[in-house]
Amino acid sequence: MTFQDLNLNTPLYNALDDLGFTTPTPIQEESFSVVASGKDVVGIAQTGTGKTLAYMLPILRNLKYSRQDNPRVLVLVPTRELVVQVVSEIEKFSKYINNRVLGVYGGTNINTQKQAVAQGQDIIVATPGRLYDLAVSRVLQLKSVQKLVIDEVDVMLDLGFRHQLMNIFDILPQRRQNIMFSATMTKDVDELITDFFTNPTKISIAVSGTPLENIKQERYDVPNFYTKVNLLEHLLHDKEEFSRVLIFVAYKKMADRLFNQLEDLFPSESCVIHSNKTQNYRLRSIEQFREGENRLLVATDVMARGLDIEGVSHVINFDTPDYPENYMHRIGRTGRAEQQGHSILLSTDKEQEGLERIETLMQMKIETLEIPESVEISTELIEEERPQIRERNNPTKRSDTHKPGPAFHEKSEKNSKENLGGSYKFKMAAKYKKPKTRGDKNYNRRNKK
Repeated sequence: MTFQDLNLNTPLYNALDDLGFTTPTPIQEESFSVVASGKDVVGIAQTGTGKTLAYMLPILRNLKYSRQDNPRVLVLVPTRELVVQVVSEIEKFSKYINNRVLGVYGGTNINTQKQAVAQGQDIIVATPGRLYDLAVSRVLQLKSVQKLVIDEVDVMLDLGFRHQLMNIFDILPQRRQNIMFSATMTKDVDELITDFFTNPTKISIAVSGTPLENIKQERYDVPNFYTKVNLLEHLLHDKEEFSRVLIFVAYKKMADRLFNQLEDLFPSESCVIHSNKTQNYRLRSIEQFREGENRLLVATDVMARGLDIEGVSHVINFDTPDYPENYMHRIGRTGRAEQQGHSILLSTDKEQEGLERIETLMQMKIETLEIPESVEISTELIEEERPQIRERNNPTKRSDTHKPGPAFHEKSEKNSKENLGGSYKFKMAAKYKKPKTRGDKNYNRRNKK
């Protein structure tokens, strides 16, 4: 099947031709008629298979020109970067269509976004928190929303957006089409579908947790952080093969620590992104990585949420994620649009449980490689890797039973005075026969008489 076999209109065909798209992916092919019918839809497909186009093509096909100010389509995504990306994609598809698209997210001036909303929009792409803030302020009216799309819903629930989603559902019109797309199906996602969807049509292109076959997966058993850095240095010296590398770490402190190490090894070739960075810094880092100005991008899971960057040669999991779904999202940044991808996982002894959960979800074993002999095995440990010293039998150490209690002493005479409340003012006035507060004209006038 080609896009010509779908019941599209000329403006969409022209936009697809400009983008060079000829053949729909399986999720795009299966979704088109169902989404276009107006039924509630739940789509499960691996990351990197074109889910954005899968739900936007039928929506744009049926979105008639309108001069009304209130949006008719609402797209919810988990991160700010994904808002920017989805808006960009919709604008590409809408090149020959007269519609208005706006992205709103936190971390930027809400007043600027209020002004943009007030000008009138057809499609709003938003993170849940900022959308709710705009709706509560009454600037954004959701009474005309006909279609609600929740993209990467499993990630949204993992990030703690459930309460905000419930609030948004309460203020949306009851009669609307619900469209949900996800790479994995979790218990929380299933509960959300049961509570808010009406007999949804489920489209499952692959079993939840199935990795793309075009992503080659390998792993190394590595003892500690500095050995991981040494192995990374060995691998990344091949700049032709490792031409655009996305390196995932567990948390923000680790991201900054690894970035500093890579800057020493490969000056001006790397950038870093995590939630403590400003929004402009994050977007600039992504753009520099996308344009090839930086070969290496160190990131926390904020980057694993649906972002589409072409030509990522390798995804390296510097830390093994605790949740296997996060691993699926991470490796989905490579091997996109049916290109070949490569994933490398580094695991310490403490991370073996996370590795087992990943292999159980995928129902496959990841090929294990031996660390090259030229890579130095470091014995130096970072703070988190050092064993915690517990003095169990130290005779000089006090036990909790003899721990001193809270300090106590009698109040001084000055601090023991009674709080006399409001009457104190009048007692003082009677005693000194003058106003306690300067400017009490009535009091002075009475005394003069």
